[in-house]
Amino acid sequence: MAKLFRLQRGEAAVALFTIAYVAGFTAWFLLRGNYEFVVYVVTMLVLIALVGRSLRTTNYPLPMLWALSAWGLLHMAGGGVPVGDTVLYSAQVVPLTPQNGEMTLLKYDQLVHAYGFGVTAWVLWHLLRHHYPMLAGSRTILVYPALAAMGLGAVNEMIEFAAVLSVPETNVGGYLNTALDLVFNALGAVLAMVFVAVACGRRP
Repeated sequence: MAKLFRLQRGEAAVALFTIAYVAGFTAWFLLRGNYEFVVYVVTMLVLIALVGRSLRTTNYPLPMLWALSAWGLLHMAGGGVPVGDTVLYSAQVVPLTPQNGEMTLLKYDQLVHAYGFGVTAWVLWHLLRHHYPMLAGSRTILVYPALAAMGLGAVNEMIEFAAVLSVPETNVGGYLNTALDLVFNALGAVLAMVFVAVACGRRP
């Protein structure tokens, strides 16, 4: 067990950075009574434990670990940083459309969804390549991670649904928000696999 959690050069910095912001935002959420995001903190702790446990068996590249940690930070900031009378998740970052409630584009939330599930697809691609090297160069190793990342994005929406049912007031949004989340999850996953295909010298 000790070997599974033994950190190599560079991994300790990612671990300390991640633990620091998770602890900081957890304290902030509790002080503000934001119990919806406490659910997400628990989810993050589970994911951190899974990544930590698989470090020595999967050899995640250091940039991938930083990308995962950055996703967690963006997620925590989205729910914890106030913007006017709401939070960063609801803020329009790129004004592609007039502000129109849940149909507003592009919001911070949508960009984080695209980034996060793009990273997820990248991680799944790495796992397939690591454990099933015979798939290298095939379309399978590009298509399956994208589809699996979309599936995990749907699981994320179920977690948000659970938060809506268990916490009186949430900032999760309604049907349109959920649909847009799924669209941006898919967009991020597909783009990530296109980038991987180009980086590996293979046309998608």
